[in-house]
Amino acid sequence: MKLVSYKTEDIEHLGVFVDGHIYNLNSCHKLIPDDMKSFLEGGEPLMERAKQINEDIISGAIKPKEEVFYQILAPVPHPTSCRDGYAFRQHVAAARRNRKADMIAEFDQYPIFYFTNHNAIQGPGEIECMPDHFQKLDFELEVAVVIGKKGRNVKAAEADDYIAGYMIMNDMSARTLQMEEMLLNLGPAKGKDFSTVIGPWLVTPDELEQYKVAAKPNHTGNAYDLKMNCRVNGVEVSAGNMADMDWTFAEIIERCAYGVDILPGDVIGSGTVGTGCFLELNGTGLLNDPNYKVQWLQAGDDVEMEITGLGSLTNIITKVDTDFSLLALKKS
Repeated sequence: MKLVSYKTEDIEHLGVFVDGHIYNLNSCHKLIPDDMKSFLEGGEPLMERAKQINEDIISGAIKPKEEVFYQILAPVPHPTSCRDGYAFRQHVAAARRNRKADMIAEFDQYPIFYFTNHNAIQGPGEIECMPDHFQKLDFELEVAVVIGKKGRNVKAAEADDYIAGYMIMNDMSARTLQMEEMLLNLGPAKGKDFSTVIGPWLVTPDELEQYKVAAKPNHTGNAYDLKMNCRVNGVEVSAGNMADMDWTFAEIIERCAYGVDILPGDVIGSGTVGTGCFLELNGTGLLNDPNYKVQWLQAGDDVEMEITGLGSLTNIITKVDTDFSLLALKKS
């Protein structure tokens, strides 16, 4: 099942996406709330009702009215929190090699994550960026999960049961701001907090069963063979696979939930897949060729991410008309 949040006449709704059409769940079953947050808080009973409606639409048992005029939003427009992990060893190793640093041994010992701005979540469409963001503006190709039930001290062996669904994530990054603030061993903050894109819909785990593969040796949890790629202005710049995650979402969730509650509506990203951002691509290019032409995102760029089974997420980069700059405020 593909769950989608969308807006009609400035009102947010919850629907299912079936064969290219959106159908409102509340209009099919009045006990299903018309927003994602309330739906997730309703737990397994509401999820099962929604899955039955989805099956009935596919089979033709019911023929609800499809939505015609709508704006697709982030699947979870108002997450309770947003964390991002660091699960792909290939990306971490390449990034450290490119800056002439040894691979950090701790990567293989435990999964890590950081909190980002859950109020800057958005879906398909325009990404508004300030002037400072264009100082090495970057995409990051990732997968994300949404938590579907409350838990605390969840063990990795049971953690996959807490996942309501999967979706594409683009962890937008302003590298100059990011690198400056992280010199102080705190962050990332302003280099990340302006936009995190998720979508286009939330895909329930049952839809991905056909892609399931074994986790990496000595790791616990579900893994999936899902091709991941990113195109900028129609040109492929990144290609990877979700199966390359070294740390599973189950293991990341185990760490997230240690001593604290995870809640329905929490979003957790995988971290960047290998080759999944210009920072890594530029570093590798320059390492192999000093004349390599580096690339960063520019105003007007079309960024399209596609992941097997999860769909395609497209955004247009736009520039806010202002000269306000944090970088210009630095004291000498």
